[in-house]
Amino acid sequence: MSIKINLKIFLFVIIFYLTKQIHIYAVLMLFAFFHEMGHLLCGILMGLKPKALRIMPLGLSVEFHILPEEYNKKIAKANQLEIKQMWIALAGPLTNGIIMGITILLKNSMADVLYQEIIYSNLLIVIFNLLPIYPLDGARILKAWIRIIKGRKKSMDLTNYISNVSMIFITMISSIAIYYYKNIAILFIIGYLWGMVIIENKRYQLKKRINKIIENG
Repeated sequence: MSIKINLKIFLFVIIFYLTKQIHIYAVLMLFAFFHEMGHLLCGILMGLKPKALRIMPLGLSVEFHILPEEYNKKIAKANQLEIKQMWIALAGPLTNGIIMGITILLKNSMADVLYQEIIYSNLLIVIFNLLPIYPLDGARILKAWIRIIKGRKKSMDLTNYISNVSMIFITMISSIAIYYYKNIAILFIIGYLWGMVIIENKRYQLKKRINKIIENG
């Protein structure tokens, strides 16, 4: 498994350092690592082979090798591939949930500051990753679920639509937060999310064109 580093992470380190929030960023990245290990372990237990681990500005991302085509066709009939994808996507937030549960049990044996830091950091990671914005976990779960019920094309269309609407809504809320808290770091996070959404929109349009060519061909 190769390890790849997105160079934008250094820009985020500088931003959080200048805004005196580098400690918060370091804690979030630490628990984001455990989050991604949850995805990785779940994928391995389901028989998938990890391909690459990407270190991103807002966490980590694990990529698995694409399954052999015959195996894809065989399990797709029973929606097993989509179910696996849902469990792998859920494994990350569940890992953070387990960390919070253990922390609550050990509350009396740790300092209040450490307790709050662990709880709030993991809660933030869970909420962030369950947003229905592709390629975050929430959108991956949504896409797999829609594909089981409505099929591949509908899952692409609906996930793309929901992702864009959610991003607009979150941008509106974040704009209010930036105004009240004067925190420029939020602006960079929103900008990074928009970058991901724009890239996914381009991929979505490309897939639509390919599908149209195949249908008309």
